[in-house]
Amino acid sequence: MSESLNARRIRFASAALIVSGVCFVLFPLIRPFFDESSLQGAALFASSRWVLAHSLGMAGFLFFALGLMGIYARLRETSSERGAFVALVLGWIGAALTLPFFGAEAFSLQVIGRTVVAQNNFALLPVVNEVRFGPGIFFIGLGLLTLAACTVVLAVAIWRSRILSRWSGIPLAAGFVVYIPQLQGSPGFQPVRVVVGLIIAAGCIWVATTILRQETKETISRRSHG
Repeated sequence: MSESLNARRIRFASAALIVSGVCFVLFPLIRPFFDESSLQGAALFASSRWVLAHSLGMAGFLFFALGLMGIYARLRETSSERGAFVALVLGWIGAALTLPFFGAEAFSLQVIGRTVVAQNNFALLPVVNEVRFGPGIFFIGLGLLTLAACTVVLAVAIWRSRILSRWSGIPLAAGFVVYIPQLQGSPGFQPVRVVVGLIIAAGCIWVATTILRQETKETISRRSHG
C-alpha cells in the first residue's frame, strides 16, 4: 500500500472517530426521557426526535467501527499490531450486534407510539417492553460487552505502542465499560448518560488527534529525508 493511500485512510478513520464521539454526546442530549406509561410518553415515542436520537446513536457505533481501521493502520507496524487487530475485530462484531436493537428502538417503538396516540389505547404500551426484552436484548447485551472488551484491548495496545499518547485509550475503555449499566430510560439517568457520552467523545477525539499528529510527524520526516 502506498504511503499516501495509507495516510488518507488514517485521516478518514480519524474523522470517523471524531464524528462518532459527537454522535455519542448528541444521542442522550436529543433522546427524550419521560414516563413511558403515559399518553405523553407514547407521543414522544412517536416523535421525530425519538428517531433522530436513536439514528445518531446508531451512527456513533457505525463511525466508531470505521474509526478502528485508522487505529489499526497506525499500530500495525508496531509491537501492538496483534492487540490492535483483536480490537478491530471485536469492535466490528460488537457494533454489528448492537445496531439491530437500536433500529428496533428507533422504528418499532415509533410505530407503537403512533398507534397508541391514534387509537388512544394504553393497552398497547406494554408491547414496548416486549420489543425491548425480546431476543434483541441478548444481541445488545452481547454487543456492548464485546465493545467494552474491544476498548479495553485497544487501550492496552495503545499504551504499549509507544507511538501514541499512552493515556488516550483510557477514556474510551472507561466509557464503554460503563455503557451497559446506565443504558436505561429513567429521566434521572439522562445527565449520567450525557456524561458517559462526553467521556467516549473525549476518548474518540483524543485518539483521533493523536493519530493525526503522529501521521503528520512521519510525513514531515519522510519529506525532509526525501
